[in-house]
Amino acid sequence: MSRPPKGSRLALGLMSGTSVDGIDVALVRIAASISQNAAHARLENFVTVPFPAAVRSEVLRIAEGTRVSPGEISQLNFRLGRAFGEAALHACRKFRVDPRRLSVIGSHGQTIFHQGRPSRFLGEKISSTLQIGEPAVIAAITGVTTVGDFRPADMAVGGQGAPLVSFVDYLLYRDPRRGRAVLNIGGIANVTIIPKAASPHSVIAFDTGPGNMVIDALVHHFTNGRRSFDAEAQMASRGHLLPELVNSLLAENYFRQAPPKSAGREQYGKAYVEKILAWGRRHRARPEDLVRTATVVTALSIADALHRWVLPPQRKTPLSQLIVSGGGARNPLILAQLSAALGGIEVVTTQALGLPGDAKEAFIFALLADETLHGRPSNLRSATGARRPALLGKICYPPPR
Repeated sequence: MSRPPKGSRLALGLMSGTSVDGIDVALVRIAASISQNAAHARLENFVTVPFPAAVRSEVLRIAEGTRVSPGEISQLNFRLGRAFGEAALHACRKFRVDPRRLSVIGSHGQTIFHQGRPSRFLGEKISSTLQIGEPAVIAAITGVTTVGDFRPADMAVGGQGAPLVSFVDYLLYRDPRRGRAVLNIGGIANVTIIPKAASPHSVIAFDTGPGNMVIDALVHHFTNGRRSFDAEAQMASRGHLLPELVNSLLAENYFRQAPPKSAGREQYGKAYVEKILAWGRRHRARPEDLVRTATVVTALSIADALHRWVLPPQRKTPLSQLIVSGGGARNPLILAQLSAALGGIEVVTTQALGLPGDAKEAFIFALLADETLHGRPSNLRSATGARRPALLGKICYPPPR
């Protein structure tokens, strides 16, 4: 193993997405300011730590909009902070890294509400977001300075608070000779468009719509909780496409909204899945047919977003490569549908380019935390719609040793 670069530092990134399928922990070595060159950061190790079952169930219950008391949200905020802190320590033991060697932990937190576009509330137009998993608890448990709650700072200056991963997508994958799109298919799918020889101001990014969230919910429903996702698209592969349902789902207003835009369980959670199940009951559709249709809708909504907002001639944004990460990168049906719908654009995974797709978002939040700790803004205004640069996140220091 090569020796670490002189003056390098270690950071830990924690990520829990809308699917709530585990806490991703990435150990990252940073050798210089990533604002200058993302190649100075490399993934050292990665692990996914399962959620305690009761905690996962409570997160999903609250995120779906169930009526809860302020006390329940407060309690869950601290319980999740403990879960994230314990996941960080578990990862350090697995990686054989003393937590005292870490310069910072970056924790995305668990999103339980996100509304990127303002709506009228108490006489004012308000947009808001809420990620829980108290970073002060993480700092206390690990003894490491922790940065959390990244999205509000961008929203405070007019942004949608998402997608934030675009800053590092740009640094990792900009190319002087070809345009690229970087697609993450987690619970929600988001894409970063990086034109050839891009500057930060020419990058656009937005949530395209559902990623794995709807597929996972259908599989969980039809297997009575025995399975939480459709491994290798096995269930979808046994089904038939339901064109009428495809057309109905793709007629959703969100797909016609222009970027910047962001989505979450508010659009594609329990109510959306129940609509699909109700359609299936009326038309006596098989479970496999509904899962296949939801899988194809994920792929087609992504392709439609690219054709609608990026690829039309008037935009003059030629793309030669689509780089895919997240759980959807392991779904062969989604990848095949994307390849077919996007014609001559090469579809490749981040794994093939050296960064495991499951590790990517945790990797990115380690880097964003490092930027914040060094006083550098890391929101891409062209991606989020923010009026000004913003220092993302809140810094929580550990108790004195």
